[in-house]
Amino acid sequence: MELEKFSYDNKIVKYFTIASIIFGVVAMLAGLTAAIQLFYPVFNFDLQYTTFGRVRPLHTNAVIFAFVGNAMFAGTYYALQRLLKARLFSDTLSWIHFWGWQLIILSAAISLPLGYTTSKEYAELEWPIDIAIALVWVVFGINMIGTILKRRERHMYVAVWFFIATFVTVAVLHIVNSIELPVSAMKSYSWYAGVQDALVQWWYGHNAVAFFLTTPFLGLMYYFLPKAANRPVYSYRLSIIHFWSLIFIYIWAGPHHLLYTSLPDWAQSLGTVFSIMLIAPSWGGMLNGLLTLRGAWDRVREEPVLKFMVVAVTAYGMATLEGPLLSLKNVNAIAHYTDWIVAHVHVGGLGWNGFLIFGIFYWLFPKMWDTKLFSTKLANVHFWIGTLGIIFYALPMYVAGVVQSLMWKQFDAEGFLVYKNFLETVIEIVPLYMFRAVGGSMYLIGVFIMIYNLIKTAKSGSFIANEAAEAPALEKKKIVGGHWHSVWERKPVFFTALTLVAILIGGVIEMVPTFLIESNIPTIASVKPYTPLELQGRDIYIREGCNNCHSQMVRPFRSETERYGEYSKAGEFVYDHPFLWGSKRTGPDLAREGVGKLKKSDTWHFNHLLQPDAVSAGSIMPAYPWLFEQAIDTESTADKISAMRTLGVPYEEGFESIANDELQKQAQTIVANLKADGIEMTGEEEIIALIAYLQRLGTDISVKE
Repeated sequence: MELEKFSYDNKIVKYFTIASIIFGVVAMLAGLTAAIQLFYPVFNFDLQYTTFGRVRPLHTNAVIFAFVGNAMFAGTYYALQRLLKARLFSDTLSWIHFWGWQLIILSAAISLPLGYTTSKEYAELEWPIDIAIALVWVVFGINMIGTILKRRERHMYVAVWFFIATFVTVAVLHIVNSIELPVSAMKSYSWYAGVQDALVQWWYGHNAVAFFLTTPFLGLMYYFLPKAANRPVYSYRLSIIHFWSLIFIYIWAGPHHLLYTSLPDWAQSLGTVFSIMLIAPSWGGMLNGLLTLRGAWDRVREEPVLKFMVVAVTAYGMATLEGPLLSLKNVNAIAHYTDWIVAHVHVGGLGWNGFLIFGIFYWLFPKMWDTKLFSTKLANVHFWIGTLGIIFYALPMYVAGVVQSLMWKQFDAEGFLVYKNFLETVIEIVPLYMFRAVGGSMYLIGVFIMIYNLIKTAKSGSFIANEAAEAPALEKKKIVGGHWHSVWERKPVFFTALTLVAILIGGVIEMVPTFLIESNIPTIASVKPYTPLELQGRDIYIREGCNNCHSQMVRPFRSETERYGEYSKAGEFVYDHPFLWGSKRTGPDLAREGVGKLKKSDTWHFNHLLQPDAVSAGSIMPAYPWLFEQAIDTESTADKISAMRTLGVPYEEGFESIANDELQKQAQTIVANLKADGIEMTGEEEIIALIAYLQRLGTDISVKE
């Protein structure tokens, strides 16, 4: 049979690899900055753009989309060409994809510190960037599917299945979660409100982890681990079970982020059941990876590439066992809103994603530069310092999580909360935040060692931009019989359609009833829309990223109702675009901040935001001096009211024309309260709007004293 000559495009792989490394350093420096700010708040340098509330989403987006995302594209493009025995479908599309993705990352790096954020976790980027992400993602999909269609290998190997699932599912997740109504060039409101917004967001948030940080890297594991070990994958049948069960079950698990919240119980239970079921396919994948190394364990001791990959797959197994266990209600009651979740996430991020990426890069560079790795010894040093970094990071956060939960829930013999002041629980774990920063620093030092090693490796070789290859053309002939799954593997369009159906079922079953059955979100007559001043204050709260540290969800535990007041009801959030329930309590819950025993004076809020540690000794909250200088953006008030009405908030027709008059009236009430305590303000300052919003929280329903 005549062989066709062609070449593999290594140049695009090289560029994505370099981008991943550069942005990885930036992402980790942002993470280290945020970690230091939690025990040394002035590390924001008193700048508006570097507070924890703005750096934290910058860190998460840079890690997920810049570091991990670029590495995913590099590995996918390298593996895809060789598995399909074909050059990428279009060099032009490859470069549009590359530069488009880097521009998206750059726009995120600029917009997030400037305070342009939707506040939705892992989906903070505003609407113009969301559109750009969708367009570039489609370019990636066309390039990938086009390559599959022009392949010279009849059967699609397991790694390709995972690449297909990644493209299809991320597209669906991103589009559905990003439906928002633009208010201005860089401001929008989520189309969904309250409970519905929370469900859609965590359907997206959990599955962004599943289909951006997991499935593509399982595909990379199935390619690079056997290559590095020079062993075949342990079990083809296990690969089939792993793939289909994982993508079908994963999509249902999002509600486990919302246990004990105002989400309907049936949806919470579905999330829990399917999360527990996830253990089986997840561990099936882990075992398939580790058992691929049978007969090669002696080499694991010698070769750093295999060391990194073994720890990565093990970390995947640990994280995917812990995740389902955290979805059990009794465990979730302890762990949710604590640093336990931070530890859990970073075992996956640092161990699974990070170490697999490092292993792939150590394997790729000698291949693409046609040389040997510069220093195996340095790679081993990187491995051990990185491993210790993960341990020093995760263990203190696990301890902090348990300490937080026990202190939050502790009652004395008379039945009163022992730690009534939330700040006591924060001060207790500050030393553990210091240990966490040490662990992060060690991990970053390891990355710098890798960069040096890879640069020296590249300099010692010669880069192969177009790697020569040859393979027989794929004959178009009908093949009868064979294993049922092998038949599917020969039909990429059919396979992609089946994948789409598998991932849509869970989302549809969870969301449709929540949106269409009114009894899932009972209305409360006393709940009213935000006033113009409160709406502006809420947007300032979102801009400053306050929801990164404060939740707005009182769960039905005695420890929480004693501390915060009446537990939260679904009907309270019907006008919240977006929802602000939060996922971490570095500070106290604010759902009842404006009522009952938690209510504080306007002057208290004023002084607390000006100098937190003077009001609350030991506070790790940063100061916000710019709120006292910047004026409320009253020019946007009418547009915001109009947008909210479009979303179903019952503002009267024409209200936008008098909205700023109402805003000024309410502002002057707060100004008068401050003046009574000797504080002179004009009522135009942003701090006035933020105080109005904080004083509104919880006032829509009666609170039990």
